[in-house]
Amino acid sequence: MGNFLFNYFNLFRALAAAIFDGRSLHLLAMSASLVFVSSTFYVLVEGWSVLDAAYFSVITMSTVGYGDVYPTTPGGKVFTMVFTIAGIGIFVATITTIATIFVGNFKVRK
Repeated sequence: MGNFLFNYFNLFRALAAAIFDGRSLHLLAMSASLVFVSSTFYVLVEGWSVLDAAYFSVITMSTVGYGDVYPTTPGGKVFTMVFTIAGIGIFVATITTIATIFVGNFKVRK
């Protein structure tokens, strides 16, 4: 149980360090901006609620893709294809940077 809590402590410490790290801060800002832009697009073009649009954006960027919400207009489908390619790249870069900070801060307890 102690190791489990220690690992969570290290995870949150890495997230805090990522906020102050220049590269990860830029990637986090890019991720947030992409979610904002795509959510705005889906609200305006698809007519979704803000919550549904943000939910779809995050689910698509993280490659989970439940399929419960999906674009139905031709413009929405084309935008989603471009957004998926850009979003996955930015999301993976962000998660990789945070994971690198986490692993760098990780110390094995004996």
